[in-house]
Amino acid sequence: MYRVVNIEEIWDVAKDVKAFRFNKRIEFTPGQFVMTWLPGVGEKPFSLAWRDMIVVKRVGPFTTELFKLEEGDRLWIRGPYGHGFIKKGEKVALVGGGIGIPPLYAFARKNQKEFDQITLIYGARSKDELALLDIGDYVDDVVITTDDGSAGRKGFPTDILTERKEEFDQVYACGPEPMLKAVLRAMDYKNVQISAERYMKCGIGVCGSCNLGKYLVCRDGPVFEGEKLVGLL
Repeated sequence: MYRVVNIEEIWDVAKDVKAFRFNKRIEFTPGQFVMTWLPGVGEKPFSLAWRDMIVVKRVGPFTTELFKLEEGDRLWIRGPYGHGFIKKGEKVALVGGGIGIPPLYAFARKNQKEFDQITLIYGARSKDELALLDIGDYVDDVVITTDDGSAGRKGFPTDILTERKEEFDQVYACGPEPMLKAVLRAMDYKNVQISAERYMKCGIGVCGSCNLGKYLVCRDGPVFEGEKLVGLL
């Protein structure tokens, strides 16, 4: 059920955020996730940032233990699970908030030649919390916002999206739930796909802990088209 991978490289990508690259590639659709297990610690889901990489923010006991690992140590991984982003449109926007950037990074990297225009609108609380900024290599335009104005424009990604939404025929978003709700409202739930987040235990639709209305995020998502979420988010 699990595959054992060796960690080949670990590096800092933002404040309290590390990238972990392992020695085995996983075939996946951007937006899918893997369940990562540490013996004696537990198991958590992480979106894949690339075929051999997860990006993790230290926020609790599990990620604190994960941050103690060194290159050469092992991880136990199962998956990928769930539904990823569906390629639609020609001029698209990727809207990311904080640690929501990994699946968007994977999407841009994998599909950089599939669209006429890819615009990244990415926000964080401050400059030092912006992660994976080399995504700029895979998109045509990068617009940065920060809550405190320390980088880019002071404000939120949804401020930019609201102003420029007519430019895009499809929007892909991942980030904190308040941001996702604002994205859905800005787009009137149309021509938008969001990667939802809920507490997951099993990852395969058995335990029901990640319910979102009539859906289970691990099984039916984590990526949903906006029209499916009317009245739920």
